[in-house]
Amino acid sequence: MEFALAGLGLVILLLAGDVLVKGAVNLSLRLGIPALIVSLTVVAFGTSAPELLISIKSVLNGVPGLALGNVVGSNTANILLVLGIPALISGLRAGSDTQRTYMVMIVSTLIFIGLAFAGPITWWHSIILLGILSLVLLDAVRSARAHRREANGASAEEAAEIAGIEELEEADPDMPWWQIGLYVLLGLIGLPLGADLLVDSSIAIASAYGVSDTVIGLTLVAVGTSLPELATTVMAAIRKHADVALGNVIGSNMFNLLAIIGVAALVGPIPVDPEFLSFDLWVMLAASLVLAPFVFLGLQMGRLVGLGFSALYVTYILVLLT
Repeated sequence: MEFALAGLGLVILLLAGDVLVKGAVNLSLRLGIPALIVSLTVVAFGTSAPELLISIKSVLNGVPGLALGNVVGSNTANILLVLGIPALISGLRAGSDTQRTYMVMIVSTLIFIGLAFAGPITWWHSIILLGILSLVLLDAVRSARAHRREANGASAEEAAEIAGIEELEEADPDMPWWQIGLYVLLGLIGLPLGADLLVDSSIAIASAYGVSDTVIGLTLVAVGTSLPELATTVMAAIRKHADVALGNVIGSNMFNLLAIIGVAALVGPIPVDPEFLSFDLWVMLAASLVLAPFVFLGLQMGRLVGLGFSALYVTYILVLLT
């Protein structure tokens, strides 16, 4: 039964990731907003919902360490696995708009690491993290308004060009608003539902084999809650929309650090295991910095890069399990 539920969760994740990409891209098309901004907000928040739900539940259930392991492990998986596998399928290339958001992600990561060393993470850490998130969202709103003013009065084709959307299978200038809203809603509902099924069944399977909570948090739960990002990113890569793929990962990582831990720490204090301070936080930072050449130099993330990213993540998991 647990294996059947895990399979069902995976199917729901893949379908939800597909419809969310369709809805997000067409939303940006209709509003004249770059797909990158949409992926940094609607898509990123939706695909990070499983991490938020699990982290809050972990704190309430008296296992707050699982919340931190979930976020740190998910951020590492988001870059090495969630970008690595799509790069194996279809090459990715960062757009020029990605540079600024990438720098915000790096700064957020450094601030988070600094606060972790001042742990345990409590309410005052939350204020700092949620305050930074508010600034990021305000900047996204400002950018969206600027692009919408630029696209105001333009034709559907011109709006698509302004938004940075090329000839895509899912881009339909005539798609009605109700259908766009339905796609986004189904994606946002299906992703956490599928992840919840998959993670709960996977934890039950792992617990039956005597795996510790710490390892479960950094590996099984982290990978499970990263599957929405993986499903969305794979679909975006297949449909040749790198902005959605990269923007989704960058936005999800920022949301994980700033919002998920910020909200979870308001529920209760989150202790920081010494192992996180000496190893896992630095692996997360190193994985984030690996993206720098591709973001700033515009290098293509081809199959060889995807293979390298995936191999690095497998190595990290093996280190955790030994």
